[in-house]
Amino acid sequence: MTKFTQYLILTVSLGLASATPGVQAQTCRVNIGSNRQGCSNYIEVYEYDYVTEKPMFPGGDTQLMRFINREREYPREAYERGIQGRVTCSFVVNADGTVSHISVLRGVDPSLNKEAIRVLSQMPEWTPGKLNGQAVPTRVVWSVPFRR
Repeated sequence: MTKFTQYLILTVSLGLASATPGVQAQTCRVNIGSNRQGCSNYIEVYEYDYVTEKPMFPGGDTQLMRFINREREYPREAYERGIQGRVTCSFVVNADGTVSHISVLRGVDPSLNKEAIRVLSQMPEWTPGKLNGQAVPTRVVWSVPFRR
């Protein structure tokens, strides 16, 4: 994503947040590269929790679960020790459909948490969420199950 695109997202998002009463948005920092002194430069962009059209995985939720089940590899040590559960993650579906800012909200075991992040980072582009017809970055919460 170019600096101009990120600036555009920031500008559009700021405009939507201020023009739409009751819209729930929060900011996240996006690294836009380093300057000549080697310091990272960041901009703040909005990500929405509530939108008029939710983001959608290609084919819907059923296809998302099939993708997770196909890509997930149960860590051997966790499997042998009988560790199981759901790793609840949060991520942002950006206005261009890419996924970023994956984090674990409720983990089970470090190896399962790491695998959940790996699987979610492999997802194809989504159809982005929209607020009043405009694609905006949207936060999604999803669980990755691990069962023996």
